[in-house]
Amino acid sequence: MTSLHSPTLVAVAAILMFIMTLMLLAAWRMNPRIAGLKAWTLAFACGLPICLNLLLRDYAPEWLSVVFTQLSTFLLAWLNLAACRRYLNLRRLPHSAGLCTVAMLLLSGLYFTLVQPNQGLRFLTLSTVLGLLFLLSARTMARGGIAHYPARYLYALCCGSHGVFLLLRPWLFHIGNKGLFDSAQMLVVSHLVVIEAIVALVLLGFCVVMLANEQVTLALKQMADRDPLTGAYNRRAFMSMLEKATLYAHRLAFPVSVLLIDLDHFKRINDTWGHQRGDDALRHVVQVAQDCLREGDILGRMGGEEFAIMLPNATQQEAEHIAGRLRQAIEAQPLQYAGATLSLTTSIGVAGWLAPENPDGLLHRADEAMYQAKRQGRNCVVLAPQAV
Repeated sequence: MTSLHSPTLVAVAAILMFIMTLMLLAAWRMNPRIAGLKAWTLAFACGLPICLNLLLRDYAPEWLSVVFTQLSTFLLAWLNLAACRRYLNLRRLPHSAGLCTVAMLLLSGLYFTLVQPNQGLRFLTLSTVLGLLFLLSARTMARGGIAHYPARYLYALCCGSHGVFLLLRPWLFHIGNKGLFDSAQMLVVSHLVVIEAIVALVLLGFCVVMLANEQVTLALKQMADRDPLTGAYNRRAFMSMLEKATLYAHRLAFPVSVLLIDLDHFKRINDTWGHQRGDDALRHVVQVAQDCLREGDILGRMGGEEFAIMLPNATQQEAEHIAGRLRQAIEAQPLQYAGATLSLTTSIGVAGWLAPENPDGLLHRADEAMYQAKRQGRNCVVLAPQAV
């Protein structure tokens, strides 16, 4: 069986890189706010000069071909890592680290080309640097939980596999009695490397598109489930989660409690300070509340200045303790604005779920307790009667 001639494989790779670059460019232009897409587009664009250099290397001095290849491949791997970090809103890579690495890579390449020619060491150095960069990209992307972000983990798998192959690549080219292949098989190995690069980069390109789609989907879900002013869940999303929690509570026999919170004298805040300060007060209450809550507690805005908090696996007595801590925190942390202090207080009603109560009934009892707190002078916590 005859195999494809190497220049043919490289030409195929160049065509695919051009198509993937155009695809990412279109995705970036349509979604310019998705962090990392620009860097990914530039990374794939670096693949084109790599392919062209391989096709034209017989027509250029060896040292120039080495410098061009090492610079292009390094930029591809470095920009890929930078794109991963930008996508996840992590701190940007220091430019000094990139400059030092590429300088070391180019100097070693020139040394093993002009001073002490050694293709094996030159190839080992390049493969090690690229392999480590792709493994770092894989480690960067693999976070957040595979159930919530499957595209991230698929991208990490592709990056990690490609990084491992790059680290093993020098040993695949080790010719002789100690090598994996003899000299007659050298052509097969080179084809393997080109084919692996084509497959890896095509998969990575499609994974980037999946990441962009995942980001758009999450943004749409955020818009559908979240209150745009405060970032808390909106009433529809909160009631949906409360319904699920009461179903699980009924089946698994664990407690669920609800806090209903009303910001005291909110109309007076709007009338005295203006609606902008009223919005700031609502955001401030949400921020303070989130600092007081446990992991897994759900905060929702029910409308106006009224908020609700679902406390899974919390009895009414435990919920009362959390409500008291929250009331004290809001009172102790007034809103600061332009040198002025705006004191805030809340009235909180607490209700524990009682089987077979539905979510509306649970929320209604918490609402009645909250209004009782307002009648008692505000800035206090009242428990709902433990009967349906």
